Amino acid sequence: MELINQHTKRIMEGCKERARAAGLSFTDESLEYVVTNRDLLELSPKVMIPTLYDYWVHDVEVLREKGKYELYPHNPYETVINTRPPISFYNDNNPDWLNVMIFYHVLAHIDFFQNNLYFRHTWDYDFTGQALSDKRVIAKLRAEKGRWVDYVIEFARGIDNLVDFHGDLADLFVPPETECSSRLDYYFDVFLQAEKKVSVSDYIKEVSRYNECLKAFGEQGEKTFFAEAELHYPELEAHFARSGAAQPAKRRDLLRYLLDNSEFLARDENIWMRAILEIVRSTSLFFQPQIRTKIMNEGWASYWHERLFLQDDRIKGHEVDFARVHAGVTSLPRVGMNPYALGMRLFSHIEEQADKGRHSFAFQRIQDADRRTQFDTGTAAGRDFIFTVRENLCDYLFLKDYLDQDFMERHKLFVAGKRLDRQRQVWQYYVKSRKAGDYRQMMLGSLYHPPVISVDPAKGIEGSLYLTHAFEGKQLVREYVANTLLGIEYLWGSPVYLETSEAEVAAAASSAAGQEEPPEAEISWQRVLYSMNGKVLSKKKV
Repeated sequence: MELINQHTKRIMEGCKERARAAGLSFTDESLEYVVTNRDLLELSPKVMIPTLYDYWVHDVEVLREKGKYELYPHNPYETVINTRPPISFYNDNNPDWLNVMIFYHVLAHIDFFQNNLYFRHTWDYDFTGQALSDKRVIAKLRAEKGRWVDYVIEFARGIDNLVDFHGDLADLFVPPETECSSRLDYYFDVFLQAEKKVSVSDYIKEVSRYNECLKAFGEQGEKTFFAEAELHYPELEAHFARSGAAQPAKRRDLLRYLLDNSEFLARDENIWMRAILEIVRSTSLFFQPQIRTKIMNEGWASYWHERLFLQDDRIKGHEVDFARVHAGVTSLPRVGMNPYALGMRLFSHIEEQADKGRHSFAFQRIQDADRRTQFDTGTAAGRDFIFTVRENLCDYLFLKDYLDQDFMERHKLFVAGKRLDRQRQVWQYYVKSRKAGDYRQMMLGSLYHPPVISVDPAKGIEGSLYLTHAFEGKQLVREYVANTLLGIEYLWGSPVYLETSEAEVAAAASSAAGQEEPPEAEISWQRVLYSMNGKVLSKKKV
């Protein structure tokens, strides 16, 4: 692995000038390395972070990828990581014209990393430097503690998706001068909603009254507000004192909760484990936004590499080569999902709709297909609009808000079903639905969505840890429950309970030959309680 040569670096700097002129925004400094395909295979298990800590699972992944490469050689074009400065890796046999296209793709990724608000917590430090420091800490602990270090890493990584990413992110967007007191948070978030269960209109009235007090009395506004609130609710102060709401524990962030509350980890002989949990948690939080913006990020990069490269004079003589590579990256499959293709086309659709003023209530009210096609207010605000979308949304909101019926019909998208041909014993695929709602639901169901598991201290008796899974229609993967609870029990130091929902499926009728897939069996959801005590797992119905 080595830095690109000066000739290739000049190409990159030229691409930066053109990208900035088109409106992209990114820092001046960047590092570009030339690597072989095998180098990329070795970096992939570490999520392309060369300084990430060593772990046996990474080695297994390297062996698996090398075996796959021997059978099916492939040529990855580029990889870019969100560091300070951004680092990108390029194949060692790319021609100049391909590097131009790839550089535009990479610069759009960097623009996305440095401007999308879901990455806000990654802007203030260099993760590669932090990862190197973490790697040295773990290497030192391995020399002292041996294989126990890997056990703790494995236990922590088993729950590294149970971090409160949105909670940590929200804290960054609260200006210090507007930060609410714990008393105010308790009043609006707990007292009015959970305890008094006031109506929505009464709740809004209280919010308005609070804002009016701030305007009229300034620094004394909150005090004045509570003086009147206590006339209506004399018990407020006593309830607040009993709640212990000064700084509520983050019960939806299991790793943070273990770090703050585990007596086992607080023992002098186990303090070293806390460092590992902090490393695993911070690493998970760093990668959370990349998982949640995959379609947007790749779509944004593909949108810009197409727009910018087609306007670049260096494409001359390589139009066919570009078309072949571009089609291979952004072709839209009939069945399945390509994030590059879907994201790029959706950004283009959003831009076109905004240019014609169709992101408006007036357009949404039109039901006639011909009138919708002819609607055009000539606002030409599409480019600014997609930059706003790039800044503020994640994949979920991106698809939910903008994947509409017009987009479906334009690209002839559909939800595919399958049926069994009993004579040939093969599955046949067919068009199940062309409705935007069905397709959108299918896409949303494919997105990353970790389970919502929170700690319930009230149910944790005699020092045990009681976890509650907020059921959202998908049950936990049963084969992972035992090992995950075993790790949590070890880190907590006492029995662990997990309350969740599991399906009880009734037998379904089979379909006749040639018909669509058989009707889904009726599912009844049963609340169950898993317990891990002394490495023994048990389950009972609640």
